[in-house]
Amino acid sequence: MRVLVAGGAGFIGSHLCDALLARGDEVVAVDNLLTGRRSNIEHLADTPGFRFVEHDVTTPLPDLGHLDAVMDLASPASPLDFLRIPLEILNVGSTGTRALLELATAQDARFFLASTSEVYGDPLVHPQPESYWGNVDSIGPRSCYDEAKRFSEALAMAYHRVHGTRIRIVRIFNTYGERMRADDGRVVTNFVVQALEGKPITLYGDGNQTRSFCYVSDQVRGQLAILDGAITGPVNIGNPDEFTMRELAEVVVELTNSTSEIITVPLPPERDGDPARRQPDITLAGGEYGWKPTIALRDGLARTIPAIAAEISV
Repeated sequence: MRVLVAGGAGFIGSHLCDALLARGDEVVAVDNLLTGRRSNIEHLADTPGFRFVEHDVTTPLPDLGHLDAVMDLASPASPLDFLRIPLEILNVGSTGTRALLELATAQDARFFLASTSEVYGDPLVHPQPESYWGNVDSIGPRSCYDEAKRFSEALAMAYHRVHGTRIRIVRIFNTYGERMRADDGRVVTNFVVQALEGKPITLYGDGNQTRSFCYVSDQVRGQLAILDGAITGPVNIGNPDEFTMRELAEVVVELTNSTSEIITVPLPPERDGDPARRQPDITLAGGEYGWKPTIALRDGLARTIPAIAAEISV
């Protein structure tokens, strides 16, 4: 196929470009580099079948040629970004997604939306199946991201019903791995950087909040299964192994051989409304695609930590 990856210079998007090219697809990566980085895709510059276009998908798209699939991963996803660029996040989830849907519809291409577990908000159902409608604060500091993705899903389904656009929706749960920005404000990078620098590792609140961490190669493998499959979705892709933030911190300290103390601090403004628990129900992905994660947290962190260490030592 010839595939457009919007957000192709981002953390997950760049790994997706790698995987598509590795299986023989052509890739057009589009990114405005607001949070994506050229360094994530510079190794692909001379790869046959790869093209990079620096462009903001909220503005009119250039002629990108024939496309068989349009994959929308064009959104900042860091808690720090929720305070820093909320209007841009809302814009890309509305105007940007609609532009990409128009492109896919005009070319009869398959449209893939990278949505998020954040649509479940602070869930009252645990673990979270795709049928759960969520418990979301529509006006809190996280709402720019939560509601942008909820709107993107609604918009994609409206195009499916009105225009017959072939839609695939994935809900991504807490993905980590190489090429994350060391300063992106997510918990894995926060803890790893603090541990490597010998600073106290800061747990917000009591540290008993839980997350389920999916290594990026597992995440991308799941996304490709959904892209190629027959289910419109949404489909959860994440690792159902649930860890408290304190457990994560303890593993990071061990793997980095750090002397960092683990401390608790009040929740900062950008974390207001943080879900207490988060765990995917992956019954649908397993039953329909035979997908399940294969990389345990300890093994994934062992791969991720050297990449973060190299970035902060530059």
